[in-house]
Amino acid sequence: MKNIYVEEIVHTPIEQQQIEIVERKGIGHPDSLADGMAEAMSRALSKEYMKRLGTILHHNTDETQIVAGRSNPQFGGGEVIEPIYVLLVGRATKFFEGVYIPTDKIALKAAKDYIREHMHCLDVETDIVFDVRLGEGSTDLKDVFKRGKVPHANDTSFGIGYAPLSETERLVYNVEQRIYNEFRRKNPAVGEDVKVMGLREKDRITLTIACAFIDRYLNDIEEYDAIKQELTEWVKDIAGEYTEREVIVNVNTADDYERGCYYLTVTGTSAENGDDGSVGRGNRCNGLITPGRPMSMEATSGKNPINHVGKIYNLLANAIASDCVEKVEGIKEIYVRILSQIGKPINEPKALSIQIIPEKGYEVEKMEPGIREVAEEWLSDITKITEMVINGELNTF
Repeated sequence: MKNIYVEEIVHTPIEQQQIEIVERKGIGHPDSLADGMAEAMSRALSKEYMKRLGTILHHNTDETQIVAGRSNPQFGGGEVIEPIYVLLVGRATKFFEGVYIPTDKIALKAAKDYIREHMHCLDVETDIVFDVRLGEGSTDLKDVFKRGKVPHANDTSFGIGYAPLSETERLVYNVEQRIYNEFRRKNPAVGEDVKVMGLREKDRITLTIACAFIDRYLNDIEEYDAIKQELTEWVKDIAGEYTEREVIVNVNTADDYERGCYYLTVTGTSAENGDDGSVGRGNRCNGLITPGRPMSMEATSGKNPINHVGKIYNLLANAIASDCVEKVEGIKEIYVRILSQIGKPINEPKALSIQIIPEKGYEVEKMEPGIREVAEEWLSDITKITEMVINGELNTF
């Protein structure tokens, strides 16, 4: 394919840079909740379209917004005073070839089910007010959606991916995931809103963790502090599975016990009291925020998985990068950028740029055939991305 460009770049690899900053917003962070509900709605709509019509129709739910409520957390159990407001907004095809599709109902159920599944103390009936505002898509974009056997790009946009993850990136990602999947399940006082910020200074990594605690499971400040210290030591212990560098762990650094300041919540998320959330303001589709790496500003969650290149090309770029590292020897770092042109088949990007930092002793020219083979294989089977998204096999945040 003539639009694939492979080149060597001269750039200091991330592991050799003195400073590296990596962030992950956890499942219960307001931005992540917005991402999660948006993607859940898109998947639900896609499956319902397939069930009723045998094809996925035009839709996008990537503008979902969360407006924070107000709460009064207290040791032993407080209450939500003003519920969180969630605006489920976007576009969805509601009528097609004589068939009506109850898109608002489908989207609302998907959003509520997502919260029920992922938040153990956030009540969708009493703590959240949902407002569904799904409009119809523009005629032009709906027309583009239906063209040809291979979907045609809905936008002129680009996706970015890279591989492999650095040690700091793997550490930050896995610390949040394991707090959510392991530590929290043994300690219900730990909420789902966990943000991990990693700073590597040469060979020392500092993790600053903001972790919401849930008031009903804690009787006093002594119990709060005990769980906080337990979490700190637990993170230090598991950090050794991802790095041999020195790791410093700080949890809830804004706490000031003498002033009565601590990260206590009723529901496990800061969305209950002051923190709003929006789709696309949090993690990129590899689950991280990495200012030291190229990133796309496109929101991946909630965009339709058929022809929205803001979603497909971000996922595709990461898949190509990861496969190249796995299948082609000698890659130290790889960066993939894919640019679409509106109205053109998504398997024929305007440009697919692959930049390589090779390991010492390797030549990019000799790697190029293998790299091109990986890229062309993914492009020839690009609808696999769609299938994986609908089946929940790819994360979007």
